[in-house]
Amino acid sequence: MRYYSVNQFFKNTFGQKVYKLALDGGFTCPNRDGTLSDKGCVFCLEGSGHFSEKTCADINIAFEKAKNRVKAKTDASLFAAYFQSYTNTYAPVQRLKNLFAPLCERDDVAALFIATRPDCLEDEKINLLCSLNEKKPVFIELGLQTIHEKTAEYIRRGYPLCVYDDCVKRLKSHGLNVTTHVILGLPGEDKKMMIETVKHVCDVKSDGIKLQLLHVLEGTDLACDWQKGLFQTLSLEEYVDILCDCVEVLSPEVVVHRLTGDPPKKFLLSPLWSADKKHVLNEINRSFKLRDVVQGKNFTKKTQRP
Repeated sequence: MRYYSVNQFFKNTFGQKVYKLALDGGFTCPNRDGTLSDKGCVFCLEGSGHFSEKTCADINIAFEKAKNRVKAKTDASLFAAYFQSYTNTYAPVQRLKNLFAPLCERDDVAALFIATRPDCLEDEKINLLCSLNEKKPVFIELGLQTIHEKTAEYIRRGYPLCVYDDCVKRLKSHGLNVTTHVILGLPGEDKKMMIETVKHVCDVKSDGIKLQLLHVLEGTDLACDWQKGLFQTLSLEEYVDILCDCVEVLSPEVVVHRLTGDPPKKFLLSPLWSADKKHVLNEINRSFKLRDVVQGKNFTKKTQRP
């Protein structure tokens, strides 16, 4: 394959397909509760948790609900608990332990995926994650989005690049797997800048990457700027071209967890073409095949990674 996909990684690691179950842990974010800001990131609506199962007093109940929805469509037997909404380490350590630890005891849970901010991972929280990692693999997903400080200021990320760099170093020194979230098409950034971000993610030795198209969602401050004509979103052709160039600079061992995204259609303002994820992925794969022909490469055999 042209890149090391998360599905191939799961098969290499766990011997079978693993299905992610999105769970909402009931967290907020320092960018929303007034600690850093009360506005959130400029693009954020509901903390990316539109498809997450809401938690209750017993996390196992929420997990079962999410699991049953997947099993109704597939013969799935192994799952990853994915805490996606908002900042999933932004709470006292005991609360985090109460939420995460029960899932590590389940035979049907292959791993934990925890999305968070690099400025919300104090040493005591990393120590907790390390103890959980001894029972089930723990994957930490960091929302970087861009390495460019001017863009980071515009999107109200709330921390400098050095905080991300230090966090990745600390997590990896403790044996934790790191995935980095990058948004392609942020206002003011050209292809060169986006590729620079991807290269930096590789340079700091992030284990995985999620490449996400910028979506403009109704109700966000980003939508206001878009409606004023202050920027344009990428066309499908532009996105596919940029995405393929970004993939080509990845280190071979970097796991690609995402190539596009799943925008909530009822809130999506632009780009509307992104609502058809299957079509977008088909166009990406077609572009890879065309590039292979031009470059005389053959990726027909599945790449086996360590």
